[in-house]
Amino acid sequence: MTVGESDAAEGDRAARAARAAGAVRAALDDLDLSWSESSPGLFSVTLPGTRKLQTECALEVGHHHLSVRAFVARRPEENEAGVFGWLLERNLKLGLVAFARDSLGDIYLTGRVPVAGVDRALIDQLLGIVADTADSSFNTILELGFADSIRREWVWRRSRGESTANLAAFTHLDPGPDPSS
Repeated sequence: MTVGESDAAEGDRAARAARAAGAVRAALDDLDLSWSESSPGLFSVTLPGTRKLQTECALEVGHHHLSVRAFVARRPEENEAGVFGWLLERNLKLGLVAFARDSLGDIYLTGRVPVAGVDRALIDQLLGIVADTADSSFNTILELGFADSIRREWVWRRSRGESTANLAAFTHLDPGPDPSS
């Protein structure tokens, strides 16, 4: 490849990335989501949910790929093998994204798609998969990895007369009245 050919190829990659970034902006505007662009091609998006009320998601447009990364949950406090085993099994059913863990053990959804295929429909599909997967997996992750904390939360809230409404999904983990009272 000559210097001129190399420059032309770099220009083509930059143009594809610019088109992809424009498609992301247009899609995010159309989807009426809360989002920002901290630097050209780096987007932060807040996805709404019902179990996991919000999922923070980053989209990054590179020369070759659009990458997505969404925080799902902190490192499990217990039963790490059970949590990560469940996530690996869940990966078998996912498209465009997969569960991953970072160096701290925190749980994310990640994925990469070629910039050449980025359009409004793909962004809508990708963000829909991220939102649905984070939301539908959240309570299971909490049950598997934080059951003891959820039980303690039931006891703590009851002992102070606090609402337990947002623990309703975990009634099966309710230890009942505090035996020390």
